[in-house]
Amino acid sequence: ENLPPQTLTQIIYKSQFKVPLVTMSAARIEYSEKYADECNEYRHVILPKELSKNLPKSRLLTEAEWRGIGVQQSRGWQHYAIHRPESHILLFRRPLGTDPQSGHVDPELQRCAREEYKHQLGLLRK
Repeated sequence: ENLPPQTLTQIIYKSQFKVPLVTMSAARIEYSEKYADECNEYRHVILPKELSKNLPKSRLLTEAEWRGIGVQQSRGWQHYAIHRPESHILLFRRPLGTDPQSGHVDPELQRCAREEYKHQLGLLRK
């Protein structure tokens, strides 16, 4: 119980075992492979249904909120859409060329990522 204050406010206790439900559920979060278009890379995150029950259904989550429930990914990702039929699936995107450590777009990384995307589509030859 030496958890940071922000974690303490996020924890829901499973009454029978007194084990943080967020911690137990975070281990069961599933992450898709990344996929991309010419502007962004995307991924989806599948939350255990018991973890998603208390999330807001009508608005996007802030980075602090999705990290607070145990979603772990590099910097620069933004929760950009709600998949209404399955609200336990979070949809994320970030601009191509985002530095995963800073979360900022690096123009050179962006140029390379866009060229790679075009190459994969057969629009560019190496």
